[in-house]
Amino acid sequence: MANLKEVRNRIGSVNSTQQITKAMKMVSAAKLKRATNAIVELRPYANKLKELLANLSSSLEDGASPFLQEREPVRVLIVAITSNRGLAGAFNTNVMKATNNLISEKYSEQYKAGNVSIVAIGKKSQEYYERRKYNVVGNNNEVYNHLNFTSVSAITESIMDGFLNGKYDRVEIVYNHFRNAAVQYLITEQLLPVPKAENKEEVKAVKGEIKAQVDYILEPSKQEIVEQLIPKNIKIQLYRAVLDSVASEHGARMTAMDKATENAGELLKALKLSYNQARQAAITTELTEIVSGAAALSAE
Repeated sequence: MANLKEVRNRIGSVNSTQQITKAMKMVSAAKLKRATNAIVELRPYANKLKELLANLSSSLEDGASPFLQEREPVRVLIVAITSNRGLAGAFNTNVMKATNNLISEKYSEQYKAGNVSIVAIGKKSQEYYERRKYNVVGNNNEVYNHLNFTSVSAITESIMDGFLNGKYDRVEIVYNHFRNAAVQYLITEQLLPVPKAENKEEVKAVKGEIKAQVDYILEPSKQEIVEQLIPKNIKIQLYRAVLDSVASEHGARMTAMDKATENAGELLKALKLSYNQARQAAITTELTEIVSGAAALSAE
């Protein structure tokens, strides 16, 4: 059985760790509120804009916008969105796994030919893919220090320029979609070329709701509106993915720290029980020695 000093030291250490995890949970809860407000406010606008452009783009000619141009995906860019910090459970690891699966299952030939590039948003994905000698484009870790539409747009513009110049034939993003504090699920979606509606005339069932093709009254013209809105939509979609990831990060960290706090409490109970047992054993030993000594003196 461990001696009393060792058990006391462990109790102190676990207690200090528990205080840290409690504080981290509270900080993440406060940040989660702000992050949730940001993504909840943006998501309806981003989704509606995406839906509108998909409907309009499906009726345009392929040459109406260079961002609609479908090409053979010889050169692929994958945007992996993680965080700058850890202690968020499997939040970052899941993004890397999903990115690796996407490469191995969908773009294995391009990877073997050296035509897969990574744009890492967040230190965790940046360090992961740099260590494994992937072609990592740029360094975007500072975006979280001043997170706003302008800072994310700078990343999007460089991606758009690469697509226009033929540096990339397809761009996909991998990120955690925020549902609530306890649930985040991975999303892999195509950013470029801008996806079109599958069939203008078909009626689709989306999440149990029937949605039909909508005819819009356009002014000045469909072509001019699409030319202006498509670049904006691309920027909005990446910004939405980053905000989703930020909210998911705080939710995952809050959940992880809550679980860590519970585990620390259980460990403290076990350590205190061990401490009491060790102390009781020590007291029993001392009493036995005293009784034995008294018996020896009385025998004399």
